[in-house]
Amino acid sequence: MTTVPIGRVGPTRPQGERGAASVLALSVVAVVLVLTMGGLVVASVVVASHRARVAADLGSLAAASAMQDGADAAQACAVAHQVVRANGAATQSCSSMGADVELRVTVRARLWPAPATARARAGPQR
Repeated sequence: MTTVPIGRVGPTRPQGERGAASVLALSVVAVVLVLTMGGLVVASVVVASHRARVAADLGSLAAASAMQDGADAAQACAVAHQVVRANGAATQSCSSMGADVELRVTVRARLWPAPATARARAGPQR
């Protein structure tokens, strides 16, 4: 037969389990925070990659258009550099082979140490 102290109804909790729910709750919050930070890092890298691709595409198209309008390779690369910079990227290299322009750009990811790079080529239809 079990005796229940006066004023207490139901089973009593052993002293060793006191605060266990708090530790579990803090652990769940920590895991959620780590997963959220990981997701933010991945999203930062994806956004930088997309920005680099867009800047490279637009820059190479602008340079190819300038070459079709009669600009030389240096002028076309200057136009590409302006378009790339306006799109928040940095020109890594610009070269032309005939009427084709090849452009490499980089965009710094906010939460990742390595920049995202992209390459694009544009020229007249063959």
